[in-house]
Amino acid sequence: MSVSPLRVMDQHKMSPSEWESSITTWWKEHKGMLREDAMMEYLKIAQDLEMYGVNYFEIKNKKGTELWLGVDALGLNIYEKEDKLTPKIGFPWSEIRNISFNDRKFIIKPIDKKAPDFVFFAPRVRVNKRILALCMGNHELYMRRRKPDTIDVQQMKAQAREEKNAKQQQRDKLQLEIAAREKAEKKHQESVERLKQLEVEMAKRDQDLMEAQEMIRRLEEQLKQLQAAKEELEARQTELQVMMERLEESKNMEAAERAKLEEEIQAKQEEVQRIQSEVNS
Repeated sequence: MSVSPLRVMDQHKMSPSEWESSITTWWKEHKGMLREDAMMEYLKIAQDLEMYGVNYFEIKNKKGTELWLGVDALGLNIYEKEDKLTPKIGFPWSEIRNISFNDRKFIIKPIDKKAPDFVFFAPRVRVNKRILALCMGNHELYMRRRKPDTIDVQQMKAQAREEKNAKQQQRDKLQLEIAAREKAEKKHQESVERLKQLEVEMAKRDQDLMEAQEMIRRLEEQLKQLQAAKEELEARQTELQVMMERLEESKNMEAAERAKLEEEIQAKQEEVQRIQSEVNS
């Protein structure tokens, strides 16, 4: 499905996806605009386009040259066949005295009686009827715009202004409510995120505390083991001391007894060195 008329899309080098993206962006930029305001902004832009409000009709002049007749709110314009933008001849409503047609012949009489009439020919009588109807309608609107507004029109405009102001106030109130709700939702979201962050921090602190407690437990266990090893070392050293004293006193011992005691002392020394190595490690 096309997001814009094909004749519009063909005038710009944009893909359908680019059109869709651009239209979405424009819609977001004008979010909250009243429908009436949007229509007025559209008309402000459209009215400056060269072909805005112009009804074109194929005609021929007396020489048979093909031309375009343009009817709009400001008057009548004659265009060359290849150019619908630049009028070749213009007849503002204020300079037209009379318009009429006879069969396929259409006549424009200027207010300046010295100026020649402009005559052209339409392809069919019903085309001239339509041209005349458009001329009468546009001329009537032109004359209305030049006159001051009647009481009824003034009242209608005043009522329209009041309704517009009421809608604007309602829209402003709605925008304030939307802004307040968005602010509250944002604050709530921030609170939720902050709570999650605190939960993560608390979980990390709990984990750190558990790891610290485990470290303390291991250190206490190591300290107990070290204390026990020291006590055992002291006991073995005491035993070794006693054995050394016995060795000193054993001069009169038999050789076999003395050799056995020396072996025991050697074993005890090795045991003491082992325990001392464990304590120092």
